[in-house]
Amino acid sequence: MFSGIVAAVGRIEHIEPLADGIRLTVDTNGLDLADVIVGDSVAHSGVCLTVVDMNGPKLKYDVSRETLNCTIGLDAVGNEVNLEKALRLADRLGGHLVTGHVDGVGEVVKFAPVGESHELVIRAPAAIAGYIAKKGSVTVNGVSLTVNRVEGRDFWINLIPHTVAMTNLKHLQADSKVNLEIDLIARYVERMLEWKKDEAAQA
Repeated sequence: MFSGIVAAVGRIEHIEPLADGIRLTVDTNGLDLADVIVGDSVAHSGVCLTVVDMNGPKLKYDVSRETLNCTIGLDAVGNEVNLEKALRLADRLGGHLVTGHVDGVGEVVKFAPVGESHELVIRAPAAIAGYIAKKGSVTVNGVSLTVNRVEGRDFWINLIPHTVAMTNLKHLQADSKVNLEIDLIARYVERMLEWKKDEAAQA
């Protein structure tokens, strides 16, 4: 479990093909690894990956073909990735509860400065657009953000200068693809409504 608060921006340094996926080597670029061991989970631009090897500031992960097919940004050397270690029970929850399981890949419609901030407009896949609500939370490339406005599949976010400076969101432009994770609570609300509907139909 994560909070969507990025701790460092790493870089994919090496990719080794595997039988059904790839092995990534990521330079963690200053991420505190004092409490990280093989087997721990680290989020990479919103994707939860398990550490399989460590060498100083460099971590290795095995990424399945299924994960590569459902996400964006893990398949090219040089790509920057937003890094966050898994939460501990005593940690502050500065963002919102994030699982690191990407629900879909969105497309940037607009990314432009507005005063000191940036306006980010994203088009969500139809399958998850209904879960995104005004003033609700959404995770974009692993960053916990608040939705300001929703119209159809498009939603608007205001990015403060700190968020732009400290994450890989600074590289976004129109047509960029981003990993999206909807609010965990929305999933459970939908499931409860489905369950009640099924029960009523069977009564």
